[in-house]
Amino acid sequence: MLSNDVSVLTKLDYIAQKARTAPRCQFTSLFHLMNKELLLVCFMGLRTDAASGIDNITKQEYANNVSANLDDLVDRLHKMAYKPQPVLRVYIPKPGSKKMRPLGIPVLEDKLVQGGLSKILQSIYEQDFIADSYGFRPERNCHGALRALGQSVERQPIHHIVEADIKGFFDNVDQEQLMTFLGHRIADKRVLRYIKRFLKAVFTKPPIIYQATKPPIIYQATHNNLTNDGDELGFD
Repeated sequence: MLSNDVSVLTKLDYIAQKARTAPRCQFTSLFHLMNKELLLVCFMGLRTDAASGIDNITKQEYANNVSANLDDLVDRLHKMAYKPQPVLRVYIPKPGSKKMRPLGIPVLEDKLVQGGLSKILQSIYEQDFIADSYGFRPERNCHGALRALGQSVERQPIHHIVEADIKGFFDNVDQEQLMTFLGHRIADKRVLRYIKRFLKAVFTKPPIIYQATKPPIIYQATHNNLTNDGDELGFD
């Protein structure tokens, strides 16, 4: 057991090491990492110009009393009293198409909680993902994927390249099966309960078109950590 004097990022590194050396380990005690220190790291990582959710609270407004705000947020989290607010659904132009892409904008505190959960999940699942996986992973992007693809084509006897896309994945994913998949690695019931709450979050749909360039944290948290190929961990 690590001392409380150890930083939360160091604890995440320790979890990552354990996940890497013990690929079948189930983690039973993770939620204590959802503390003020971790949430402050998440807050500092938010874009200053990021759009606000249905509560219209911006990063600057939250920063005016950030210490007290985070204390209150942590208290609600650990009492299991925190509930995600409805996600603002807006639409942005889809590159190369006349269609519009739906985009969810959570309220600021939801972004913080999602960010904290994402960092915890990343510390575990980054050790499980195969090297060829690039989607929504830290320090990886489409340029790296194209570079790796180019190297494979040049150096190996490749005869066919197949491009595929899952239409409406987040609208159709089986959430119960997804939660079962998470249970292979995560046995902390509080972590699982909050993930399920976010998966059940409702959308509100204003009649506006919102210009944005990056997906919200919920995409990063779920796509990166919750939708890895099942067969990588023996899940059919």
